[in-house]
Amino acid sequence: MPGILGIYPFGLGRENWRLARFVYYGLLALQHRGQEIASIITFDKELHNVTKKGFVDEAFDEKTINSIPGFIGVGFVSPTEEQTPIEVSNPLGLILVGDGKPELEEDVRESWRAFAELLAEEIDRTKNALRAALNIIEKVNGGYSFIALTENQELIAGRDVHGVKPLEVGSLGFDLGAVASESSALDVLGMEHIACVKPGEVVKFDPYSIERGRVKGADKVEPKYCSFEYVYLARPDSIINDIPIYKVRESIGVMLAKEHPVKADIVIGIPETAIPFALGYSKSSGIPVSLGFVTTGRKVRTAIKPSIFERLVGVQLKLNPIKCVIDGKDIVLIDDSVVRGTTLRNTVWNLKRKGARRVHVRIGSPSLVSSCPYGIEIPPPDELIARALDEREIAEVIGADTFSFLSIESLCKAIGLPCNRLCLSCWRRRT
Repeated sequence: MPGILGIYPFGLGRENWRLARFVYYGLLALQHRGQEIASIITFDKELHNVTKKGFVDEAFDEKTINSIPGFIGVGFVSPTEEQTPIEVSNPLGLILVGDGKPELEEDVRESWRAFAELLAEEIDRTKNALRAALNIIEKVNGGYSFIALTENQELIAGRDVHGVKPLEVGSLGFDLGAVASESSALDVLGMEHIACVKPGEVVKFDPYSIERGRVKGADKVEPKYCSFEYVYLARPDSIINDIPIYKVRESIGVMLAKEHPVKADIVIGIPETAIPFALGYSKSSGIPVSLGFVTTGRKVRTAIKPSIFERLVGVQLKLNPIKCVIDGKDIVLIDDSVVRGTTLRNTVWNLKRKGARRVHVRIGSPSLVSSCPYGIEIPPPDELIARALDEREIAEVIGADTFSFLSIESLCKAIGLPCNRLCLSCWRRRT
């Protein structure tokens, strides 16, 4: 689930751009995709890679940003300290950032290293970066998107033939071209969002043009877009694969209300991802929606924090119930997904401690029962609560009065695609 970004200037005078600041602002828009590592990579006469731990605005202060030269820029945020940009020096210098996992090695980072080395070798062999990237994508299975910056001043971006991981293209007039994991990163830079990079497609930026190519036969391959992007990973103001995320999440709420109706006084969505779910549930059910929580401190995605202590403290800071809203009420509490159930149990307990009479939990996704084969930080299957317990048992464990998941069929309907055009691996039990 890392966030990746590339920005490329065109035409005469392009060397006058200093793109580190542009990359910085783009990464702020992708911060939700990774909070452990932040990288700004640039090129002037050589490649520069500044990678630091922590949040983007902590890792890169004003002095650091001003010290980074370069008129071509690439950005990266990661949810783990282990996954960082890959640097290759031989036979060609390049730095590569990626989201997902090529099927080359067991370890995600080692898979990306192997991918970067193959790409460098193929560019050196063919002397054609676009053709080289297409050749590699054609050979390497997996679910991934990537951006590579070479010592030849070429920016190359592409997706696997199934398009599992997102990648969007934009521009700032005729001055700058860009690619990013989500359209929102392009929006905050004042760019026009043009389209998604198609499955099996490569986009190559050079000083005077954007060149695109697609793996032969990729248009006949069934796409497998990551369904978890629509449920949780992407920002609600993003458009991915021509589908608005907000619209999907509101539709998920409508589907939840139809599948799992219940009598209640108010609907509350757990900030921030589940708020559109709650609005959709309210719209369909007629139950009023209300703000139920106030957050403290910066936005932290508790589901991707590494330890249970950090997750619980994160929930306590993130979710302080508003007593006057919930006191004496029957509540429909909506969340985007359930992983281990520990943080949700704490949330339900907090609501009842503040006076909630009944709490009916509704989840805007199917039961999470398998780890992701493409690198999303989902715990091992034996840690997933839905792997071992049914809905009634989960309700007992977390202290809810009732508990229900969205069906896979309704998720696909909310996204607006047939189920066979989505990656649903995490929602389906695998041995």
